[in-house]
Amino acid sequence: MSKEKWKLLFRKMKPFLGVVFLQSGFAGMDIISKAALNEGMSNFVFVVYRHAVATIVMAPFAFILDKKIRPKMTLTIFGKLLLLGLLEPVIDQNLYFLGMKYTTATFAAAMANVLPAITFLMAWLFRLEKVKLTSIRSEAKLIGTLATVAGAMIMTLVRGPNLNLPWTKPGAIDVHPQGQVSLEHSIKGAVMIILGCFSWACFMILQAVTLKTYPAELSLTTWICFLGTIETAAVALVAERANVAAWAIKWDTSFLAAVYSGVFCSGIAYYVQGIVMQERGPVFVTAFSPLSMVIVAVLSSFILAEQMFLGRLMGAVVIVLGLYLVVWGKEKDYETPSTEEKLPVQKCLEGCEHGQPMEVVTGDGGDTSKS
Repeated sequence: MSKEKWKLLFRKMKPFLGVVFLQSGFAGMDIISKAALNEGMSNFVFVVYRHAVATIVMAPFAFILDKKIRPKMTLTIFGKLLLLGLLEPVIDQNLYFLGMKYTTATFAAAMANVLPAITFLMAWLFRLEKVKLTSIRSEAKLIGTLATVAGAMIMTLVRGPNLNLPWTKPGAIDVHPQGQVSLEHSIKGAVMIILGCFSWACFMILQAVTLKTYPAELSLTTWICFLGTIETAAVALVAERANVAAWAIKWDTSFLAAVYSGVFCSGIAYYVQGIVMQERGPVFVTAFSPLSMVIVAVLSSFILAEQMFLGRLMGAVVIVLGLYLVVWGKEKDYETPSTEEKLPVQKCLEGCEHGQPMEVVTGDGGDTSKS
């Protein structure tokens, strides 16, 4: 394979590698965060420390690497940055972790998988997603999005018989213990998590829009984390005004949770999803959210020798099939630029130089026109 073909293949695979990396990082966040919250850490303070860590880590890279491409800051852009810092760091994460406190890590992870469906609908409304109900590709995107949500619910709610894989061991501890949660707490937690997902979807849409006028991903990430730190700190000061001890942090699970989620799930995640969204759009990014559950199930089976149940396997298969439908449906929406796309234009120019009219096929494969 030639060097040019390798470059083209890597360019096509880059969005997929990016979202898989994202979901691999998210896979352990729920477990670590739940452990820190169970030990008494305030969810409001946790979100502050998380974004403070992300700001410290990302700021040097943004200052150096974005120096030549960073656009001039305007009042409109700054307003969008303030709103971005409010939507995800303040509203989404606080509601999500509050919902997790009322329920379990498994329940929270399962409910969060409504994100792809919410994002798909919002992107459709804001015309960031191409949808034609009479098109088979649009139908594939819609069905695939619903399938990923359904697969995640199957993995969580359906147990089934033990598959007795040779590398697993009986009696292994489940990394996603269900726990005993009352119906009242389940309802409260579900409402908070769904509202948080709505805010997260708004964040994804606004980030995609902001990147069009502020295409410096590292700087945008740093601004979101920095402003998010300030805004979450203001909320935490009010929420924990009578509890000064809530701000104390020790070298334990709470410190690990703040560093891990800050570096991987805020700093790097905002940056990577921004790059992927510029090529494939917000729906592509969120469609892979249920993949983290598959990653956790596979890794826990091999590394921790946990038992694999039929329900998890069925849910994983449904998620993979759903992702395939989404990717296939979006293939024509966000194609990677290649020589094949430039060829009709080049032919047109060459034909015009010789005084010959050329037929040019439109980008959507529709009618041809004379030039």
